[in-house]
Amino acid sequence: MGTFEGWPAWVEARPIEKPDAEAWAGLLADVQKVDQDGENFSVEDLLEELDDPLVNAASDTIGLWTDGVMVGYGLVRWRTHVIDVHRLNTDAAVRPAWRRRGLGSALISWMTGRAGELHLEHHPDVDAELNAGTISTNEGARTLLTSLGFEECRYFFEMKRPFDSPIPAVEASAGLRVVTFDPSYDEALRLTHNDVFLDHWGSTPKDEDTWKVWFTGSRAFRGDLTFLVLDGERIVAYAIGYEYEADTAATGIREVYIGQVGTVRSHRGRGLAAVAISAQMREAERTGYKRASLGVDAENPTGALGLYERLGFEQDKTSITYRRPLT
Repeated sequence: MGTFEGWPAWVEARPIEKPDAEAWAGLLADVQKVDQDGENFSVEDLLEELDDPLVNAASDTIGLWTDGVMVGYGLVRWRTHVIDVHRLNTDAAVRPAWRRRGLGSALISWMTGRAGELHLEHHPDVDAELNAGTISTNEGARTLLTSLGFEECRYFFEMKRPFDSPIPAVEASAGLRVVTFDPSYDEALRLTHNDVFLDHWGSTPKDEDTWKVWFTGSRAFRGDLTFLVLDGERIVAYAIGYEYEADTAATGIREVYIGQVGTVRSHRGRGLAAVAISAQMREAERTGYKRASLGVDAENPTGALGLYERLGFEQDKTSITYRRPLT
């Protein structure tokens, strides 16, 4: 689990285990009250995090405790596939009442060390970098990251579309048809997604285990709100829907999150992503949802930002990804 020994003397540092999920959820609830990044987690969500095939909870997570209270955590995820650079992702937070006591710096030091070990274990022959993200309004996190040698590398917009105005019906062109997700399409959808996202920054192909945990096997996945555009039996465009129950509980608004949208290269420029999203939103509205949301890379190479704006989405928040090379 790494050799980092720089924790303050008043902290107990140990890996996060499944019985810790309730305390972890409480920490994140306190963080959300202050940081307001729109991220809400239930105990069940966090148990799912610990089932991530790219996170060994015993070595890739750390929980910080004092007097029986979880006051901070960190985790590192490596990538099974690398296209250009091995980007290791991190999640971390410190409970607000325990900030400015050195825990954030210590967590980053621990994550950096563990990321270096994971990189040498899995992809030692390519360059590597540690990625960390934060909402743009979190000045404390931004200051900490830049002070430790991280630089801004990517901006992402969180966008929302209330259903209080008519949702345009966008129809597929002749010869194509729109269907809702069926498990028989699962593997074809995974392979299509992997191909579509090869030219998207930070995306790498998803193996079957990762796909099952975080995509169509996630407890948040909604097959009835996932729409595919078919040319014959080939998937040529898609929009995958999720519902995060913890967000609904926190906001009182039932929202469909459009997690992944894509069109195969041979069919781009024909408005097919709009077809899938339109069908998705109309079905969500019909079944009681009040709005849709999604995240988009500000530099998305397919012009997705303009597409979403034409469908009525408006920017709600901005998050920033930071990078620091691993040497």
